[in-house]
Amino acid sequence: MRGGGPGWAILPAMDLTWAGYVAATLTTLAFVPQAVKTLRTRDTRSISLYMYVVFTTGVAFWLVYGIYLHSWPMIIANIVTLGLASMILYMKVRWR
Repeated sequence: MRGGGPGWAILPAMDLTWAGYVAATLTTLAFVPQAVKTLRTRDTRSISLYMYVVFTTGVAFWLVYGIYLHSWPMIIANIVTLGLASMILYMKVRWR
C-alpha cells in the first residue's frame, strides 16, 4: 500500500516525473525576477546575508540530493537556482 490514507491502494501506479518538472520550473521561475533585479541594480542592501548563506547552502544540498536520486527535475532546477543565488550572495559579500 502506498501513501497514507484510504484510496491510495486502489490508485494505479503513476509516473509523476512531470509533477517534478512543473514544481522545479515554477519554483525556479519564482526566484528569477528577484535575481534579475538584484543583478541589474547591484542593490543588495535589503537582502539578509544570513538568509542567503542558509538559502544557498540549502539549494546546494538539494542539488546533491537530486543527484543521489538521479532526479533530473531536482538537478536542473537546483543548478539554475544555485547559480543565481551564488551570484547574489557574492554581490552581497562584495558590495557590503
